[in-house]
Amino acid sequence: MQVVRTRAQLRAVLASAPRPIGLVPTMGWLHEGHVSLVERARADSATVVMSIFVNPRQFGEASDFAQYPRNEARDLERARAAGVDVVFAPPVDEVYPPGFDTAVAVGAIARPLEGAARPGHFDGVATVVAILFALVGAERAYFGLKDYQQIAVIRRMALDLALPTEVVACPTVREADGLAMSSRNARLSPDGRRRAAVLHRALEAGIACVRADRCGGDAVRAAVRAALASEPDAVVEYVSVADPDTLAELARIEGRALLSLAVRIEGVRLIDNELVVAALPREREAASPSGPRPEGRSN
Repeated sequence: MQVVRTRAQLRAVLASAPRPIGLVPTMGWLHEGHVSLVERARADSATVVMSIFVNPRQFGEASDFAQYPRNEARDLERARAAGVDVVFAPPVDEVYPPGFDTAVAVGAIARPLEGAARPGHFDGVATVVAILFALVGAERAYFGLKDYQQIAVIRRMALDLALPTEVVACPTVREADGLAMSSRNARLSPDGRRRAAVLHRALEAGIACVRADRCGGDAVRAAVRAALASEPDAVVEYVSVADPDTLAELARIEGRALLSLAVRIEGVRLIDNELVVAALPREREAASPSGPRPEGRSN
């Protein structure tokens, strides 16, 4: 495995690298979720490139950036064991050279949810990913679905800017209790880590609500919030039931919906999501012994 620090070194190494190339962008503190991305990239690619860069431009809070977990030696060992060929681990001024004065701003898909909660966040994400796509020139790049909106933003950016790298979405990897694997989990105390499992329980409560044919958006949001309320120390930033394509909030689920949330545990901001599919109206009518529901009936 080669470790490179500069744009020039990266380009030189990749000039003769076997293709196709798979890119796994990360901010380090690697866990099994990252390893699963590498495994997918390894299966698809002749060369696997991983970036390790804690991107300051996507952090709204200076304290959040300062506290983000870092351990390069640990990360490099894990990357090597996972089968990465090239690690790009640059200093900040190599990604953003002196005088850097460009930002990539994606439109509507970046505005709700994380975009509303963290102004400027997706500008930072889109800018750094555009730089990585340009530098690596990979055929494919791999991202985890825990960051569902991030994938949607990056896909929109790549399409609009005619970037040839395909954005591949990979399943969320979870702990035994359902908590989505995240580098931020390392900041939780053992007790906080135990309490953080409420995020997945809340999403499961929302899914159960849909499967019980209570498909009103407000009913599903209320079910998720009620489950979160079982953990008094959970500070809820948002609960969303949205169209998976547009991220517009849904009044009623008829087909696919994205259930997502952002919650702070011990001050650590955690996000998660699940896709759910409700029976379409005709399917519900066919399955119901009493036929269509009366107009105006509550959820």
